[in-house]
Amino acid sequence: MLVVLPPSETKAPGGRGRPLDLDALSFPSLNPTRKVLVDEVVALAADLPASRAALDISERQDDEIARNAALWTSRTAPALRRYTGVLYDALDAASLTPAARQRLVVCSALFGLVGGTDPIPAYRLSGGSALPGRDGLRVTWRPEISPLLEDAGDLVVDLRSGPYMALGPARGAVTLDVHSEAADGSRTVVSHANKSHKGHAARLLASSRRRPKDAGGVLALLRDAGLRVEQASDHALVLVVPR
Repeated sequence: MLVVLPPSETKAPGGRGRPLDLDALSFPSLNPTRKVLVDEVVALAADLPASRAALDISERQDDEIARNAALWTSRTAPALRRYTGVLYDALDAASLTPAARQRLVVCSALFGLVGGTDPIPAYRLSGGSALPGRDGLRVTWRPEISPLLEDAGDLVVDLRSGPYMALGPARGAVTLDVHSEAADGSRTVVSHANKSHKGHAARLLASSRRRPKDAGGVLALLRDAGLRVEQASDHALVLVVPR
């Protein structure tokens, strides 16, 4: 089973690993596109106004552009340590076993897909970033990411947010939406807070010894862990949380 996570806008600084080596990353078929994009982002960093426009950031975030300028030379850290924020706090990857971390994959606008232990530098590039001369990162990544996920040979549980799912939809993957339920039974889709719930679900899935084969198996695993989960369709699950 592969659990696919979205990245985070925030990245932990620094790292102890050697500078970026694309050959050290999982999914080596993505390396040609990775190199092109890294080179483009590094070159773009020389033009501050153009970088701000492409990355949709302000002058106060110019340190993010400096990170991009140093992509080939800065220190690296494992992906699950590099990404930070609500989802990754709930995931608590540092306390997972090595085997559990191997089941986690992150969808990155810069690197396509990276394994949880892959060494990557800090960077700024989101799924909606508009690099000069490109129609969009979806056009770049979809032909490469979708086949990798669809031919993974394992059940894929896709916990990505919309912009990152669009980089490479995975036909047949199990998805998980989060809905909050009020006392009167009415429900709304959870937006920002869903990251914590998805991080917790990812932790349960990665650390379980069970290997579900379909959405029903994922549902059973999460229910047995105490979550309230419903099946909305053949491949779609809904996690219901109190409002």
